[in-house]
Amino acid sequence: MFLEIVTPDEKVYEGEVESATFPGSDGSFQVLSNHASMISTLGTGDIKFVREVNKKPEETHIQVSGGVVEVLNNKVTVLAEKVINE
Repeated sequence: MFLEIVTPDEKVYEGEVESATFPGSDGSFQVLSNHASMISTLGTGDIKFVREVNKKPEETHIQVSGGVVEVLNNKVTVLAEKVINE
């Protein structure tokens, strides 16, 4: 699936991922390929995603403080208020 993470100031990440875990306002949740369409608010926490690099899984963490995530047709768009660190 395709993941895009943006803030008001910059595009933080864009690319194919195997899975992504988000800090939802009511608890964390994971999105995999072919996930049902949804929109959710994000709290402060860690976005984790796994992508394949040189045929090996690589996990990346990005700290955000709030935002919104939309899942639609194997595309996940994150509109983060702020990235705390990269």
